[in-house]
Amino acid sequence: MLPLAASQTTQWIVYAIGALTIVFIVMRPAFRKKDPLANSGPKLGLAQQRSVEREMSNLLVELSEMARQITGQLDTRSAKLEALMQDADKKIAELKRLSSSQRIELNSESIITRPITQSMSVPANDPRYTAIYSLADAGRSPQEIAHELDRPRGEVELILALRVPSAT
Repeated sequence: MLPLAASQTTQWIVYAIGALTIVFIVMRPAFRKKDPLANSGPKLGLAQQRSVEREMSNLLVELSEMARQITGQLDTRSAKLEALMQDADKKIAELKRLSSSQRIELNSESIITRPITQSMSVPANDPRYTAIYSLADAGRSPQEIAHELDRPRGEVELILALRVPSAT
């Protein structure tokens, strides 16, 4: 009985291997990776190819024109920036000249100062400034003034630094 059971088991193994081989052969093309370039899509006619070439040429011309315009804009902005920097340098030199001309002259009787702010126009009676000045005169710090008036601390400090002393 044992040889008969062994032959039936072997027979089933052969059937299983045969079935797997058939499934493998049938399914093998589906498992292969397909080359996306193998099917290049629809073939274009000569007229269509020339049309595509013309469109590409037009796009290249448009891109080069756009690049030229952008380059021109950058050159213009660069020239404006250079002019602004030269203007700022001139103003810095003028401020340095004015600050060096502000000297304390000692006489035998008095000390006379010439403030730089003569050439600056800071509106003394501007309501934004008067609120800051009045709080500063009351002894508040720039940080407290900025917090109370809801203004940047640097702005308050600048306004106080540019304050023209009253002629009293």
